[in-house]
Amino acid sequence: ARRHCLQNKIEFTTSYHTQFPDYVAKRFAWLIPPLYDAVHRAGIRNVRRFHAPSSAVFVATQSLAEQLESWNFKAPLKQMTRGVDFSVFHPGEKKILNDLKGPIALYVGRLAIEKNLEAFLNMDWPGSKVLVGDGPIRQSLQSRYPDALFAGKKTGHELADYYRAADIFVFPSKTDTFGIVLIEALACGIPVAAYKVTGPKDIITEGYLGALHETDLAAAAQKALKSPDPAKSHAHVREFYSWETAGKQFFESL
Repeated sequence: ARRHCLQNKIEFTTSYHTQFPDYVAKRFAWLIPPLYDAVHRAGIRNVRRFHAPSSAVFVATQSLAEQLESWNFKAPLKQMTRGVDFSVFHPGEKKILNDLKGPIALYVGRLAIEKNLEAFLNMDWPGSKVLVGDGPIRQSLQSRYPDALFAGKKTGHELADYYRAADIFVFPSKTDTFGIVLIEALACGIPVAAYKVTGPKDIITEGYLGALHETDLAAAAQKALKSPDPAKSHAHVREFYSWETAGKQFFESL
């Protein structure tokens, strides 16, 4: 589509929602660590070149816009949030995982190297750890962390049941541009613990939503565990993260 627009001189917009420079660099780092910075810089040049002809680049958060500005993106940056299906993701009774020792810390997402999952799995935690999702490092993680529950991929109402069964949602990634699982968890009334990085720091803006920490994920988790308020969390997501809001932002930016 991009090539067609360029060839026919048609204006178009793009959206930046994946940290490709980080993802690619992390896959080289374990092989040849000194290559990380060089690969990361090359990744920045490539994504900057890809988005350069756009009449606008959509970003999910203000901090992501600031990041792209620091990378010298030339196209106008327009903010467009994300949303969840509130008929699925909402507070409710706990239906599953009742046999696990509490408190239950939950991760939902892809099981891949860029998600920094060892930070979650190595975290000092008095209860149980549950991971929902699949990915290339699942088998490796399962063999190294037998005490954690790997539930596999879940969607829709079944996924929402996992959120509602947890006491806290832990997001160890430092390379996401937003983290839609954060607002899914909050919509279900579950507080979030994460690093203070792009994505989480844009979403976890009130104490009742959870806690952030620069370096200590366990400290964030313990703090967030003390501040659940399902009704307020759900109301917050409804106000700021609906698909109606996202659609309005998109059309107003065209």
